[in-house]
Amino acid sequence: MIISKRSAVAVCGALATLAVGLLPTSAAAADEPPARPAPKVDLVLDVSGSMRTRDIDGQSRMAAAKQAFNEVLDATPEGVELGIRTLGANYPGEDTKVGCKDTKQLYEVGPLDRTEAKTAVATLAPTGWTPIGPALLAAADDLEGGDGTRRIVLMTDGEDTCAPLDPCEVARDIAARGIHLVIDTLGLVPDDKTRKQLTCIAEATGGTYTSVQHTNELSGRVTQLVDRAAEPVVTPSAAEGANRCADAPQLKPGVYSDREKFSEHRWYRVDVLPGQELRASVSVSADRVVDKDYAVLLRALTVHGREIVRGSESGDGRTDVISTGVRYPKAADPDADDEVKPTPETVCLQVSNAFSAPDSVKTTPGLPVELTIDLVDSPVEASDVAAFGLGRGWWTLGILTFTGLLAGLIWGWMSRWRLDI
Repeated sequence: MIISKRSAVAVCGALATLAVGLLPTSAAAADEPPARPAPKVDLVLDVSGSMRTRDIDGQSRMAAAKQAFNEVLDATPEGVELGIRTLGANYPGEDTKVGCKDTKQLYEVGPLDRTEAKTAVATLAPTGWTPIGPALLAAADDLEGGDGTRRIVLMTDGEDTCAPLDPCEVARDIAARGIHLVIDTLGLVPDDKTRKQLTCIAEATGGTYTSVQHTNELSGRVTQLVDRAAEPVVTPSAAEGANRCADAPQLKPGVYSDREKFSEHRWYRVDVLPGQELRASVSVSADRVVDKDYAVLLRALTVHGREIVRGSESGDGRTDVISTGVRYPKAADPDADDEVKPTPETVCLQVSNAFSAPDSVKTTPGLPVELTIDLVDSPVEASDVAAFGLGRGWWTLGILTFTGLLAGLIWGWMSRWRLDI
C-alpha cells in the first residue's frame, strides 16, 4: 500500500494532537479549583456521674452516647478534621476547684483514624462533675488555626455544675471573637433547666438545640451536624458598623455579621450603579431573655439623610430571631454615554433595634446581627424609581384629593348660585 506524503503528514499531525490531548498539562492543572480548607468539628461529651442513668432505650445514657459515637465516626465524611473532648471524665471527688477543671482532649482535632477514636471512646466511664463552661472554652482553643469552618457539638444530660462561670456567657464571648464558631447542643433526656441552658448556648453562636430521647435520634442528629460542617452554608464576614454613615464600612454583595447593643443604630454603606437594584436584609437574634414589644428597622438613605425606603418588623413575646429587608432599584440613564464610566450612588443602610431586657440580663456583648447585601440588574424604569419609597399609591391619593377639592368647590359655587336665585 502506498501512502502519499500529504496523507502521512496529516496522520502524524492527528496522532500528535491526540497525544497532546491525552497528556496532562500545566494549564489544565492551573484550572483546577483550589483545595477547600478542611472543616473542623470537636465533639464534646459529658461523662459526669449522671450519665449512668438508664433511661434511653433500656440502656444507660453513657452506653447510648458510645453507640452513637461509633455510628458517627463511621459516617464522618472524608476531609473533616474531627476531635473528641470530654468533661467530667476523670475526677470523682468533691473538690469543686478540681472537678470544674475536669475537661480533657480525648482525641485531638485532625484527620480521623476511626479505630483509634473508637478505642478512646470505649474506655470512658461516668465519673464526675459537669464543667460545661470550661469545656467550651477549651474546645474553642482545640479548633484554632486554619480557614475552614469550626463546629462544637456538645452532648450532655444536665446543666453546668460549675457556677459562677455561666456557659451561656461563655458561648457569647466565643461568638464575640468573630471566628464564626458554631456550637450545637444536644440534651439527653433533659429537664427544663438543662433545656433552657443548652438553648441559650446554641442561640448565642447561631447553632441548634436538640432534645434526645432515643439512641437513633442521637446518632442521626450528630451525623447530620458533622455533615453540615463538611458542606457548610456561606460563612458571614465580620463587619463593624459605625454610629454614622460617613464613618460606615463600604460593603459589597455578601453576608456579614456584627453585634448591636440594645436600642442601638449601626450604619453601613453600599455603592449602587445605575441599572442595579440593591436588595438588603437584616436578622437580629435574641440570644438572651428580652422584654416584650421589640422591633427591628432597616432603612436605606441618601448620604444627605433623605430616606429612600424602609423595612421593619416587630413582635410581642419570646423570639429567637427577627428579620426585615428592603429593595432599592436605581434605573439606568437612557441618555448616558456608553464610553463614560457610570457614577455609583452611595446608599446608607441603618440597622436599628428596639430590644430591651430585664436588669439581671447582661447587655454586652451586643445582639448577633446578620446583614445580607445583594446587587442585581434593576427591573424598573426611571419613572418607577422617582417615587420609590412612596409607592404608586401616593399618586392615586393625590389625584383623588385634588378631585375631591375641585368637586367641593364646584358644589359650593352651585349651592350659593341656587340660593341667590
